[in-house]
Order: sequence, then structure tokens, then C-alpha cells
Amino acid sequence: MSVAIKVEKLVKKFGQGSSEVVVIDGAEFTLNKGEFAALVAPSGAGKTTLLMMLGCVLEPTSGMIQIGDEIVYNNKWLIKDDRKLRRSKLGFIFQAHYLIPFLNVEENVSLLPYQNGEPKNVVKPRVEKLLDYLDILEKIKSMPSELSGGQNQRVAIARALANNPDIILADEPTAALDKVMAQNVVKLLKQITREHNVSIIMVTHDESLLPYCDKVLSIEDKKIVVKDQLKEHII
Repeated sequence: MSVAIKVEKLVKKFGQGSSEVVVIDGAEFTLNKGEFAALVAPSGAGKTTLLMMLGCVLEPTSGMIQIGDEIVYNNKWLIKDDRKLRRSKLGFIFQAHYLIPFLNVEENVSLLPYQNGEPKNVVKPRVEKLLDYLDILEKIKSMPSELSGGQNQRVAIARALANNPDIILADEPTAALDKVMAQNVVKLLKQITREHNVSIIMVTHDESLLPYCDKVLSIEDKKIVVKDQLKEHII
């Protein structure tokens, strides 16, 4: 299988001297293309810190991060343009949908491809196809304030997919949803990994969602413990 993300000996420290705090210490794991992984740990254990390092937003202290075939960090950044990397290979979903309130659904989802310089005749049909796939095409001209929480999160997922990313990093995307809606969103994310060959790492506190994942990455003693779900996950 092809590698989506590979991490070796990853370390993140904050502060210096007596005030130094080690959050991640020697984390190692591999996520292959098309795999759906949950990232779990107690609050304050470094889940969001790890996600932001993988998203090339936060600089590690040391170690190695590989995105696809490219080593992007090896004790220093090896990429010249981290924003270009995020725009071309990564999608982000958050606990809050963070849709721009004065843009409609189509405009929110189209924004990143247009920023990447893609033409309207390419972007528009892709956005319509995505919204149809996510069963929200009928809301294409609606404003975020006119949508339910679940609908807004579907739009946020469409936005994350709009630049055809290889990897989606999702920071507690179901935390603001009820149990049924949370399961529906996670089923949808799982479907996306299968049908679009996208790899997803999802931070979650909800253990009922873990059976939908291929792997569970747990932060224990500041390292990553990988639990393979192959015999127990839900298809």
C-alpha cells in the first residue's frame, strides 16, 4: 500500500529550561492511502498539537514527517512553501464548521480552488458533484445560518474535499453533533476514504465511533500506540 503519512521519532517541546514541557516524545506511525484513523487521548495529551504538526502548521522540535512520497520535515522544514502544500495535499475539518457567514454554500466550498487559480468551468461542476455526493446540493445557494448543524458540517466536509486532497485532518468534527448525526458524519468520512482513496485522521473523544475506523492512534506516555482495527471495524 502507498504511504499517506509517515512519522518517525517526532518530538514537540514548548518552552525552555525549567519551563520546558514535552508534549510529544518520539512518536512513530504510518497511515496508508485510503485508511481512516482515529486519534484518541485524554485532554491536554497533545492530539491537536500532533494534528497541527502533520498539517505543517506547527513546527516540530525534531523528527521526520513524510506526506505521500515527500519528506516535508527532517529536523527542519524541507518544503519551501507550506501553504502550497496545504492547499494541494491537505484538507482540514474542525469541531466548528468555520464557514464564512456572508458566503453561500457554493461560495464557501469554491473558495480554496479559486484561490489556487483554478478556472470556474472546472471548479463549478466539481463543487456541484461534491455537494450532490454529500446529499446537500439542494442547499447550494443557502447561507450557513439557514442550515442545521449537520448540514453545515457536510458543507465543511465538501470544502475540505474541494481541492482534491490526499489527506484530511479532522479535529473533533462530530463534537458539536448529537449521537445519530455524529455517526452519520463518521460513516460519510469512512465512505469518502473508500471511494476517493483519501486518508483521514480524526481526533475524537467518542469511543462509539472507533469501530468505524481502520486504525486507532492513541497517545500514551507522549508516544503513539497503533491499534489495528482490521478484525473489528464496521464496513
